[in-house]
Amino acid sequence: MEPFFGITLLGLGPGDPGQLTRQAWDWLTTIDEVALRTRQHPAVAGFPPALELTSFDDLFEHGEPFEAVCEQIIQQVLALGRRPQGVTYAVPGHPFIADATGPEIWKRAKLEGTAVRLIEGLSFIEPVYSALGLNPFPHSALVDALELAGLHHPSFPPDQPALVVHIHNQQLASKVRLTLKAVYPDDHSVRLVHAAGTPQQMVEDLRLSEIDCSPHIGPQSVLYLPPLESETSFERFQEIVAALRAPDGCPWDREQTHESLRKYLLEETYEALAGLDENDPAVMEEEFGDLLLQIVLHAQIGCEEGEFTMADIIQGISRKLIRRHPHVFGEVQVDGVKGVLQNWEKLKAAERKDKGQELTKGLLDGVPKEFPALGQAQQIQDRAARVGFDWDNIQGVWEKLHEEVGEVQAASSEAERIDEVGDLLFAAVNLARWLKVDAESALRGTNLKFRRRFSHVEKRARETGRQLLDMKLAEMDVFWDEAKSLE
Repeated sequence: MEPFFGITLLGLGPGDPGQLTRQAWDWLTTIDEVALRTRQHPAVAGFPPALELTSFDDLFEHGEPFEAVCEQIIQQVLALGRRPQGVTYAVPGHPFIADATGPEIWKRAKLEGTAVRLIEGLSFIEPVYSALGLNPFPHSALVDALELAGLHHPSFPPDQPALVVHIHNQQLASKVRLTLKAVYPDDHSVRLVHAAGTPQQMVEDLRLSEIDCSPHIGPQSVLYLPPLESETSFERFQEIVAALRAPDGCPWDREQTHESLRKYLLEETYEALAGLDENDPAVMEEEFGDLLLQIVLHAQIGCEEGEFTMADIIQGISRKLIRRHPHVFGEVQVDGVKGVLQNWEKLKAAERKDKGQELTKGLLDGVPKEFPALGQAQQIQDRAARVGFDWDNIQGVWEKLHEEVGEVQAASSEAERIDEVGDLLFAAVNLARWLKVDAESALRGTNLKFRRRFSHVEKRARETGRQLLDMKLAEMDVFWDEAKSLE
């Protein structure tokens, strides 16, 4: 082959020296030296004997973060490439697949004017899928184990198969397993492929809960994660809703608009709250699904009308959460929940200023007037408290509550009674807030409790052949106490 001065990125293939490409072999027989990302690769044993080898293995042994090691390799390869004789940098597999250094060296060399070329190699992907006897199409996710291990939730749809690469050791496998548990059950069947494309190739069939117990995990281990059942991804759900709205879809769904769906959004919200009240996971699961349908329907309508897409909605709320939680995603330090809420209000005020709303939108304008009265009252009080408009201690709250009771007793007209009862309820909500009780939920719970006990009174009255209208309060109280004793 003709001489090349600059940086040559060379792929060593998945392992077996026989899988080196003809181009790679011809080049290795032409040069005098090669810089290896790692000597721990089977193809190195098949190199021409006279070839001088150096490697970056020592950088990985110092215990520095992976990103820092990669940056050192990149800088050193670029420096070697500026020499008159240039450098050949050889990596396992293909230089651009599952390798963090190759693409970055290519980009920086181009920017600084250093000549760079690519000698491709067989990647790990082909022999892995050969070992599995599978076709990666029509879709598969390729995921880096180090990135996955740092997440709280998998970053790919669960109804698609995934290949998790770079599972170097059992500790990393354990972290990957914990992340996957957010979606996949412990007994989910998975496959570990070790040393694909080499004589030591091995495929293990395991449950997800067992992957960090495999004694065969090493530098060439890959996890194949079969998909969950269909209809388990958000993307598939969006497609179902879009199909309902399509020209050949459901006539009812096609007729819906943002306005026509308002009542259903409200209904589903209350039904979801009822599921919470029942504390029944099966009911909650169903009701949250019904509520999610309303959100996705609105997103689909927005997409069709050119107003917004689901991606816009998700990006907007994601950026808002990151922006308003600098104590989680940034360097800001806050002191407890109170500090979080105070900082939250500062950030929202800055947002309003950026939008030109600081002179027109007040602190309480964001509390929807459509909210139930109790919930609205508590939100109003919460927001006022965030800027310091609040009692110094709960004693003032108790005193205010007793004061309002007295004013209700002293009210002499219907208008006064309405006004004073409103003040009393507002003060009671404030007490709930100080006691860290959600007033709306508390009252909903009491309503449910009353319904349950009163239904028992009605049932017992029927059993005795009586009508409630014919019973005295003392008689009904007997059944009421009976209902309480059964709880």
